[in-house]
Amino acid sequence: MVGPLVNAAAILFGGAAGAFLGRRIPRRIGERLPLVFGCVAIGLGISMIVKATSLPPVVLSLILGTILGETIQLERLFRWIARMARRGVNALSPRKTGQADDDPVHAETFISATVLFCFSGVGIMGALTEGMTGDATLLFVKAIMDLFTTLVFAISLGASTAVLALPQTAVQMALFASASVILPHTTPEMIADFGACGGFIMIATGLTISGIKTFPLAGMLPSLLLVMPITALWSRFAP
Repeated sequence: MVGPLVNAAAILFGGAAGAFLGRRIPRRIGERLPLVFGCVAIGLGISMIVKATSLPPVVLSLILGTILGETIQLERLFRWIARMARRGVNALSPRKTGQADDDPVHAETFISATVLFCFSGVGIMGALTEGMTGDATLLFVKAIMDLFTTLVFAISLGASTAVLALPQTAVQMALFASASVILPHTTPEMIADFGACGGFIMIATGLTISGIKTFPLAGMLPSLLLVMPITALWSRFAP
């Protein structure tokens, strides 16, 4: 279980460094690097989508998953987490001038960061791969990316970015522990479509990070739970 711990350490260090160096880093870097990260997220998403074996079950999963996520108001939960993280940090450090606990810009950025760090296809597949084979290469690659991504996010979010290490570690450890149970019941088609579903969410994340268009990222997450069963049913009954 080395990969999740290394990835968490990268987020903690990046968050602390970004919060400490925030005023020392030129504003143009903080404004332009998110565009690069958004571009990278879009590129990763496309590379995952092209591996899909069948797009109809992926699209159906995205639609049904988003309906489910909006029905149970996952975004409201994420915004509550964002407010709690900000309040916890404000209790320990001075508040930035003009920045409220319920700042909608902070909440939206926090949601984007949570999806990128905790629910990316690289992180999910990396945790599953390490759980089955012991190879943590994918999570090491993700840790390198997250180190710099967290540093940039922390410029605007502050030290609350480091809080994302907790849910990410929980997600990755749960996947690591369940890998031996999940993967034997999957097929290559199910895994490919799962990655493609995550790819669409990665593209939405990239567009949101870049400020091009805001997507209901939190509401889209349940589609990751639906895509494998729907792919299995589609493979069995579709002509």
